[in-house]
Amino acid sequence: MSKRVRMTSSSRLAAAMRKFTIDSSWKSGLRETIMSMREEVKIEKSFDLKLLGELMRYSKKMMPIILFCVLLLVISVTADLLRPRVLSGIIDDFLAPETVYLSETADGEFILSKTPTDIQMKENAITAGSTSIPLTKEIKDAINSQRYQLILKYAFFLFGLVLLTLFANATQHYLLSFVGQKVIFEIRSDLFEKLESLPLRFHEHNPVGRLVTRMTNDLNNISELYTNVIVTGLSDIAIIVGSISMMFSMNVRLALVSLAMAPIFVGSTIIFRRLVREAYRQVRIKLAKINSTLSENISGMKTIQIFNQEDKFRENFLRINDEYREASIREIRIYAIFRPLVNLIYYISLILALVYGGYALVRGEIAVGVIVAFTLYIKQLFQPVMELAEKFNIFQSSMASIERVFLLMEEPDTIVNPSSPRRVEGLKGKVEFKNVYFHYQEDEPILKDISFKASPGETIALVGATGSGKSTIMSLLTRLYDTVEGDILFDGISIRDYDKTFIRKRIAPVLQDVFLFSGTIRDNIRLLNTDITDEQIWKAAEFVNAHHFINKFKRGLDHRVSEGGTTLSAGERQLLSFARALVHDPDILILDEATASIDTQTEIYIQEATRKIIEGRTTFVVAHRLSTIVSADQILVMHKGRIVERGNHQSLLALEGLYYDLYRLQYAKSESDKN
Repeated sequence: MSKRVRMTSSSRLAAAMRKFTIDSSWKSGLRETIMSMREEVKIEKSFDLKLLGELMRYSKKMMPIILFCVLLLVISVTADLLRPRVLSGIIDDFLAPETVYLSETADGEFILSKTPTDIQMKENAITAGSTSIPLTKEIKDAINSQRYQLILKYAFFLFGLVLLTLFANATQHYLLSFVGQKVIFEIRSDLFEKLESLPLRFHEHNPVGRLVTRMTNDLNNISELYTNVIVTGLSDIAIIVGSISMMFSMNVRLALVSLAMAPIFVGSTIIFRRLVREAYRQVRIKLAKINSTLSENISGMKTIQIFNQEDKFRENFLRINDEYREASIREIRIYAIFRPLVNLIYYISLILALVYGGYALVRGEIAVGVIVAFTLYIKQLFQPVMELAEKFNIFQSSMASIERVFLLMEEPDTIVNPSSPRRVEGLKGKVEFKNVYFHYQEDEPILKDISFKASPGETIALVGATGSGKSTIMSLLTRLYDTVEGDILFDGISIRDYDKTFIRKRIAPVLQDVFLFSGTIRDNIRLLNTDITDEQIWKAAEFVNAHHFINKFKRGLDHRVSEGGTTLSAGERQLLSFARALVHDPDILILDEATASIDTQTEIYIQEATRKIIEGRTTFVVAHRLSTIVSADQILVMHKGRIVERGNHQSLLALEGLYYDLYRLQYAKSESDKN
């Protein structure tokens, strides 16, 4: 019967844990998705001079290069606009010439000249006054030679324009990419420095994936603003304005006919811009949802597999993936309609130009070269307009990214250093909490009127149920948070009067959840502080008996550890955490559940090392297992954010209060486990 009851309880517990896990993952995913949706709404904001001004602040040093790129832009656009005009001249002057006049100069030499008339040149003849004169072979050879030389000059000039355009475009692209990468490098460096300076409260309220997106995707979007929008967008606008101007300068009527479809084209572009903006925003939202879901599922894969919920989570991911696919298809559909529509308008405009141009040519009102030039200008006109419509999305995305990045840069640092911090060599270890109040949310107080004193070298233990505020006190000690009311004093001086980096250098925590970085054991112990020698590392490792397992690795301190230390056991990670704390030689030591997740043998190692290292150091210990703190100088018993009992182990047992009850429960459980 009892076995059956135990099985039922176990199954209920598993079901409850399964529900909690799934609900927690769903709520976390929903939270991140909502945050992403709120941010993506900002894509509606397409232009902001203030934001561009912030970006230009990073571009000041590169301004000479940017101005040189503008010069290259002017050269490139001018060359592009001249090519059709030059080609028109070649065709009209040499390939389809009108009437040629032979003129004699004062010194008896003959030169060729051309004056437009309505009379087509007759083969093998030139016009002299009103009489048609047959050409001799010598005159024909002279004319052909002169024409050939001029054709060569035009050809070389045209080729030079092409080379100039290629050179200007290639140089401009390289320099802009260089500027973009330089600016992004500086922004990314400043952003990382900003993230390091922000308080723990900020990091607890912002998903990791969101912050990583700021450092990667958003900065890449800003980089595209330099390489694909700013100068190239100006180039497109210049080409459009220049092409229209050249068309009107060559023939006003033909220009008006060629641009007859312009209102329809502009209208369709405006509609396309609105439709694609919304489609693009939806794609971004769905992609953010996929990223957050993937991050959650990969991080929680162990839980998913233990509770055999692969099918449920797969179904959930497939649903989200399908939403992203549908959003992407809608965006593709809009482009699939717009691009052929632009091509249709382009060909209609081209046909109109050819029809009217042909009619004007027959009437002798226009030359062939002009018609050819117009066909090229029409092509030059439509290509950048279509590109501008698509670059608008890049510009919008970049503006939204700029806004998100600079909002993060402007995030206030609530843990502010004093203007003139106290300068001392180290801390003596005297700590005092004076009427400290603290809360994460205003309506949910965590600590209420906490007061106690710790003398140098004393060991202070904090016990109590989960959520009673023990770990929060440890966070306040290292100034990861500031008190809401009251004060914390080190050696009689307020914690706010010290530089926060100084406080954190003099206090070393051994946290419950040990985080190891990807890299070597050496780097994980010294945390990239190259001032710490291998000798100091080995000394700290021997103190906590970590040298036993380090020596098992062939490369010793150079053994590589994966992110989170997943290749090491919980006990090994905890020992490395102890070595990390000791090697920095702290004045105050914090042991936050330091022996809660390790095996008995490792705990013996650590307890032995702890007895050595706490000598001469003020030590704060947070532990659920009361057997680890029986020798503490002071034990603070916490309940719902208040200190309800205080004293040493014996005095608290004699009080027969909450500590006595906790001790009896743990002692009874220990005896039960032995039996």
